[in-house]
Amino acid sequence: MLRDVEPVEFLSVIRERRSVRNYTDQEVPDEVIRTIIAAGIQAPNALGLQPWQFVVVKDKGLMRQISDFCKPILAEKIEGERHAGTEEFLAALKDPEYSIFYNAPVLVLVLGAREVVSSVLDCTLCAENMMLAAWALGIGSCWIGSATLVEQNPELLAKLMVPDDYQIVAPLIFGYPGPLLPKAERREPRITWIP
Repeated sequence: MLRDVEPVEFLSVIRERRSVRNYTDQEVPDEVIRTIIAAGIQAPNALGLQPWQFVVVKDKGLMRQISDFCKPILAEKIEGERHAGTEEFLAALKDPEYSIFYNAPVLVLVLGAREVVSSVLDCTLCAENMMLAAWALGIGSCWIGSATLVEQNPELLAKLMVPDDYQIVAPLIFGYPGPLLPKAERREPRITWIP
């Protein structure tokens, strides 16, 4: 049975969502974060195992420690790359004031159970649901993949209370967007039709 939905509204959320790298100082209420996570756990997951856990970080000092730990490692990894925007990003990473979290008020770590084979895929689907739900609620988000480098620091992992049998799959930031740049145009996809 098909549900009665508003396809135009739903598709506009997908079409308009973007990665936000500029946030206001306004705090995101805990109830909104719970709503976003509740949307995340509706994601498809293999065998219904739901291999996720979540860590919500609102401590700006801890976020700064994570950023400061990850920046030099990331800078070393991308040094010498010649992709568009790499030089500008590298300069930002070397700036002591720059935060990989763009001063967002909330960091949510989507953790995946190491013992579940499909954990990374399941948690990735969960993260996408969360980012779409956030946009629908007027909240910006961005997946900060480089924050997974914090797994190299046992002391910070302990502060984040990440269990040994879980890994960080999706570090997501959330907050109310500041002024946004235009969204990058999407290229036409390559599609092969097999009749």
